[in-house]
Amino acid sequence: MAGLQRLLMNLGEGWFQMHRRFPAGLLDEIATVVAAGERRHLGEVRVAVEARLSPLAVLAGLDAPARARQVFDHLHVWDTEHNNGVLIYVLLAERRIEIVADRGIARHVSPGEWAAVCGHMREAYARGQWREGSLRGIEAVHDLLERHFPADGTPRQDELPDRPVLL
Repeated sequence: MAGLQRLLMNLGEGWFQMHRRFPAGLLDEIATVVAAGERRHLGEVRVAVEARLSPLAVLAGLDAPARARQVFDHLHVWDTEHNNGVLIYVLLAERRIEIVADRGIARHVSPGEWAAVCGHMREAYARGQWREGSLRGIEAVHDLLERHFPADGTPRQDELPDRPVLL
């Protein structure tokens, strides 16, 4: 995507649109789905939604994958006992969804599997189905984590917050 096109896209999206698409009720529902899914496996899931990148960041060449890695670090998704934290990052202005997986789960799940999750979310979002796309995407991530890191029956402490973060 050309720099000027990306700059214009990031100038058009804003706080209001983000809160309209991800209202408090949906954020609560996402937190509930994250918490429930984490009882099925030993992984941790975080969701971050960002309305847009700053013009300076875009001009400096920051793109959605790099920003997702920054958010992954900032939210300490890497800081889990089994190195199996997963971040679902949504950049509304560019209609991008990125999944960043810590090394414990990344070695078990192919990039194509993560891309398929992102693709299904993107298709739902394109139809205006923000709730459905988000919840199905989170469930798909839980399914992958459960396949490779199933719960072992012992109670465990939630290592990361379940509520999505709006940036």
